[in-house]
Amino acid sequence: MNILIVEDEIGIANFLRDGLEDENYSVDIALDGKRGLELAMNRMYDLILIDWMLPGISGIEITKQVRKSNKKIPIIFLTAKDTLQDTVTGLEAGANDYIKKPFQFEELLARIKVQLRKGDDDPTTLSYDGITLDVTTHQVLKDGVEINLTKKEFSLLYYLLKNKGKVCTRNDIIKEVWEINFETDSSSLDVYINFLRKKLESGNSENIIQTIRGIGYIIRERE
Repeated sequence: MNILIVEDEIGIANFLRDGLEDENYSVDIALDGKRGLELAMNRMYDLILIDWMLPGISGIEITKQVRKSNKKIPIIFLTAKDTLQDTVTGLEAGANDYIKKPFQFEELLARIKVQLRKGDDDPTTLSYDGITLDVTTHQVLKDGVEINLTKKEFSLLYYLLKNKGKVCTRNDIIKEVWEINFETDSSSLDVYINFLRKKLESGNSENIIQTIRGIGYIIRERE
């Protein structure tokens, strides 16, 4: 497995490289954003670890460029930025996970392993009540009309559709869609659910995404 580390603090970069090489990963290091973007776009990696604040080009911009090229490589942010809004911004840019400095190497290693084993058996197309979601094209259609969703809205809808007929708890949604822990604050989930409802529902139609009070949300099977 090949991992790219984009980190301008050479001590941290070397620490991560040594630890990952001990786990039999092959590691490249970029000490600035320009080099990081060049490597990410032109070499094959199984995962990227990237700092947010970098010389030249920020980690956010690198992530956006990687996603624009349709690369689905897992990206984990390593950053001292720690507000909820920072987290949402990083994930909306296209990151798969977000770990705050300082962190324990064992936790980072566990998150890397989660990302590397995800997605192999996931369906690429899901349909429900006039809604069609296509992972390969990142399109969502409602009665044949394309609905524009953000990356996080798309991921949230995908998770709910994949678990259609099952109650998805708030904790499970946050864990699987955001792939991090928001500790006791999960208010951003409610915001994204409302965004999705407004985009997918019209008129007086029944809510596609139903609330299970105190537990989570469900997309129920049609009888």
